[in-house]
Amino acid sequence: MLSLAKRRGFHALSDVDCLPESPISVNATFPQLLQLQDFALLGLRLVVAIVFGASGYLHLTDPIGRAKSIELSPALTAGLGAAEALASLGLVSGVLIQPAALGLILVSLGAIQKKALKWKTGFWGDKAGGWHYDLMLVAMSMVILCTAGGSLVLRF
Repeated sequence: MLSLAKRRGFHALSDVDCLPESPISVNATFPQLLQLQDFALLGLRLVVAIVFGASGYLHLTDPIGRAKSIELSPALTAGLGAAEALASLGLVSGVLIQPAALGLILVSLGAIQKKALKWKTGFWGDKAGGWHYDLMLVAMSMVILCTAGGSLVLRF
């Protein structure tokens, strides 16, 4: 697939060696930072994992209280918490990272649907917490999904 992309004139960022004589033109103000992309993706994965891991933990430790606040059944709240916690482990370890990121995108889209359409909170949170935060988590999870989280993952 990479060879097909190269034949069409596209190159992966990993092909960029950040040297001035490189034949690839990358629109980067600081091309030296391109070599840190795997560390940046690891940082992104850790931030998303912390957010969803904390949420999952709270769903699992108090499913009845959390169920009332998000208007779901306690069983569904516990299932949501388990999904968030497992996906967070996937992001941290890199094991099944793309399915984990996809699952978190779906969770975030569900939160956006609840906030925007049912609770009508507004983007910034006119009446309560808005859905701008969830939209950022969708975008962050999409980066993880489309990049497979970088190369800093556990390998078996």
